[in-house]
Amino acid sequence: MSGRERVLVRAPNWVGDVVLSLPALRDLRRRFPTARLEVLARPWVADLYRAVPDVDAVAESRGHAADVAALRGRHDLGVLLPNSFGTALVLWRAGVSERWGYATDGRSALLTRSCPVPARVRGRSQVYYYRAMLEGLGLAVEGDPDASLACPPEWSARAEALLGDAGPWIGVNPGAFYGTAKRWLPERFAAAAGLLARETGARVAVVGGASERPLGEAIAAQLRDGVRVLCGETTLADLVGVLSRLRLLLTNDSGPMHLAAALGTPTVAVFGSTDWRETAPFSPLARVVREETECAPCLLRECPIDHRCMTRVGVDRVVAAARELLAS
Repeated sequence: MSGRERVLVRAPNWVGDVVLSLPALRDLRRRFPTARLEVLARPWVADLYRAVPDVDAVAESRGHAADVAALRGRHDLGVLLPNSFGTALVLWRAGVSERWGYATDGRSALLTRSCPVPARVRGRSQVYYYRAMLEGLGLAVEGDPDASLACPPEWSARAEALLGDAGPWIGVNPGAFYGTAKRWLPERFAAAAGLLARETGARVAVVGGASERPLGEAIAAQLRDGVRVLCGETTLADLVGVLSRLRLLLTNDSGPMHLAAALGTPTVAVFGSTDWRETAPFSPLARVVREETECAPCLLRECPIDHRCMTRVGVDRVVAAARELLAS
């Protein structure tokens, strides 16, 4: 272990990727149990690592030059979870003596230990993509992957204040950052949530970013009084707290979907343009609802035809999946 007591992990850039990389992070902690394990992460995901006890410190990435200056002389080993050339260049310029990662984006010359992406990870959860990198680098990967999160009590308390009245709560996440091709129809989210709320006596909370506020308000307008629209009102910590308090989340393929799954919140996810095999929520309490079409997964931001992968998913199928989870 000598010479690897200060380990840096460069985090993925998006919430879903962070969640799916947590098993690999825990593998690193087991491999280097006495090391100081620091994560370098983009500001919009950095707080998530404050809910991961395996991490000793979190630094926010502020751009290439700032990161080089901040890291210089502070780490013995850097492990790159992103695939980009730029992240490897930062560690090289900062003088991190050991730099490990996938041999992607032409960066092999910048790495001291690298491996190709194995074909066997294609078409499987990205959980195995990150773990396979560690195996390819010569590290032992043992046990079942753990992609769970526990909500810190203070985050839960803030969520309780945001939600206000007592639940139980059913959540709806109608947006998706990548584009409209990933979005199920908002009126169907409203119909499904309304039916389930009536059956369970729950109230509905709509979550998402500020740009998704119109979607949230459109859904609220179709439901009875008492809907709480939180789009644009939550920090990442607040969102984790809210998701942890839900009885169920109805969602598109998105960051909140992965957070809910990690928290153990029952989750029904509607998939269209993206590859459910690689980015499905990693939880036994999650169900994926999708339509088999000849063009999916296309991985496009916007559908160039009739959005059939989403329009053919009926409310009844989503409600049936939700009832199954609620019953169990």
